[in-house]
Amino acid sequence: MTMRYRQLGSSNLRVSALCLGTMMFGDQTGHAEAASIVAHAREHGVNLIDTADIYAKGGSERMLGQILQGQRHDWIVASKLGNKMSDRANEGHYSRTWMLREVEAILQRLQTDHLDILYLHRDYGGMNLEEPLMALDALLRAGKLRYWGVSNFRAWRMAELVHIARRLGMPAPVVCQPCYNLLNRMPEVEILPACGHYGIGVIPYSPLARGVLTGKYAPGQVPAEGTRAGRGDKRMHETEFREESLRIAQTLKTHAEARGVTLAQWATAWVLHHRHVSSVIAGPRTLAQWQGYLPAVDLQLGAEDEDRVDGLVPPGHPSTPGFTDSIFPLHSRV
Repeated sequence: MTMRYRQLGSSNLRVSALCLGTMMFGDQTGHAEAASIVAHAREHGVNLIDTADIYAKGGSERMLGQILQGQRHDWIVASKLGNKMSDRANEGHYSRTWMLREVEAILQRLQTDHLDILYLHRDYGGMNLEEPLMALDALLRAGKLRYWGVSNFRAWRMAELVHIARRLGMPAPVVCQPCYNLLNRMPEVEILPACGHYGIGVIPYSPLARGVLTGKYAPGQVPAEGTRAGRGDKRMHETEFREESLRIAQTLKTHAEARGVTLAQWATAWVLHHRHVSSVIAGPRTLAQWQGYLPAVDLQLGAEDEDRVDGLVPPGHPSTPGFTDSIFPLHSRV
């Protein structure tokens, strides 16, 4: 495997095709296993690592801060804020007060003096966008951040952010982190074209549809204990764990294995094949899972592969007709 590097949107930052996602660190993944994963990723040319304050309520950042001692400048370190960290009124979302305070806490947990990328983790309908941008501008000017981006934002909201940033005379977002995989092709309608138009790099999360695209879940069967579905993961059951998706995964598993690769590798390569994607987040629980992602970097897809997916999940659509993710609610017509 030879690591490949891509430009992050229109920025001058070059990122590895795989980004190490650390959502499991401090929760499902202990320190020793996490350190092994980070070491393996570093040895194989990965330079981008992703965490968030909400992961294990700061536990992922604390663990990562310990592991990255002595190798901080080998990594582009990205974190996120915006989700509620407690039941207190101002310990979440995007007030200037909270953002300035929480970035300091993130830096302390990561044991560093700056973040390479800070994401606004999710949008909140109707919120004032100028206030968080002014806070980001202050953090950029203070050297606490190098770049910023968004995760789970609609395309028109990203366009608003770009234009507000221009008006404020501050840097625009350089990266978007959407949920994008071959079972959820909805970002192809507006999010990915908007990123291409504005020069925003794309680093999708959940290329394996929260594990469905490993092919380990059979339709009509109770998921095994210890798996994400078996643990009753809330977001998985709200989104990817649908009968149609399970059936499609089994069909594509056969297609991938005929090519001599796993479905997970093939599905990851499919996401990387999109022309606007800069990197893709691989979020392992174990070292073996992480190692399983790496062959995707060298895997080349052709027209037959694209046609196979198009025949199962049409471009721009989810695997289940009419599916809508609960974090993107539709507003009433009346």
